[in-house]
Amino acid sequence: MKVADMHCDTIAEIYYAQSRGEDVGIRSNHFQVDLEKMKQGDYAVQNFALFTSIAREKQPFEYAMNLLDVFYQEMEKNKDLISVATSYKDIEENRKAGRMSALLTIEEGAVCQGKLSYLRDFYRLGVRMMTLLWNHPNELGYPSCRDTRGSGSIGIPDTEHGLTETGIAFLEEMERLGMIIDVSHLNDAGVWDVFRYTQKPFVASHSNARALTNGCVRNLTDEMIRQMGDRGGVLGINYYPPFLRVPEVGKEEEKMKSRVSDMVRHIKHMRQVGGIGCIGLGSDFDGIGGDLEMKSCADLPILENEMRRQGFTESEIEAVFHGNVLRVYKEVLL
Repeated sequence: MKVADMHCDTIAEIYYAQSRGEDVGIRSNHFQVDLEKMKQGDYAVQNFALFTSIAREKQPFEYAMNLLDVFYQEMEKNKDLISVATSYKDIEENRKAGRMSALLTIEEGAVCQGKLSYLRDFYRLGVRMMTLLWNHPNELGYPSCRDTRGSGSIGIPDTEHGLTETGIAFLEEMERLGMIIDVSHLNDAGVWDVFRYTQKPFVASHSNARALTNGCVRNLTDEMIRQMGDRGGVLGINYYPPFLRVPEVGKEEEKMKSRVSDMVRHIKHMRQVGGIGCIGLGSDFDGIGGDLEMKSCADLPILENEMRRQGFTESEIEAVFHGNVLRVYKEVLL
């Protein structure tokens, strides 16, 4: 079953490794994502994020440009297997040529430093999706959790602080350009602002259902999921254990276990709330740890088989694995 994964942090991992002097690249490596494992997993599209932590990187724009250089160097070295896609047409042409597609994204809108000109420059350089922020406030808005010391998976949802005026201007420009808005990591008030100030479908590239994780605020509420379905947007199932399950009392050691049965539980819930059309994949590979049943992108058949075992039809599995994501790409990317 062809796979379209909306989020991984592999480019940053390669950058860090190369900075340490390691001879590592995208074709074959010890990370969760490489091209050889992607072929084993039957990938059609992998979104590669330029992940930037503004708590660590004091020059986010320059840092993102360094990641961008790594991305394009790796694409050039491996053009027999993968090509950059900036449109749905590119994805189709790559498929016909027997190549996988790489869609370039940004995780942390602060790399634009509040400047629409930088946003447009990133678009010109091939970026086609952007999360407005990561785990820290920036020029555009506020993170999902008021407690930003960790992953944002704990704490009280922020329903008060909406997007800034700059953030709203970014939404308008992203829609005009044909760049997909990604609300993963955004706080509740900000998510509702995205609904309010946009017209096109948008995504939560790597977020699950809050109702199944005891209020984990990195996940979306049922009302958000319902309205995402009505809008034609897509949520990418995140494989990170704390976003999938809350362990039973006395079984805290299970907190970091990621199982496909839990992924299917979220998929079933989302199907009931927002319809099968609002569900996709957003592994967060190379940005997550834990005891993962799907240890790398080669293991996607495990999820496919579990969905089939639990009664999903072939058309439903196809929709989740790639159909819904490609529909959004076809509609939004210009």
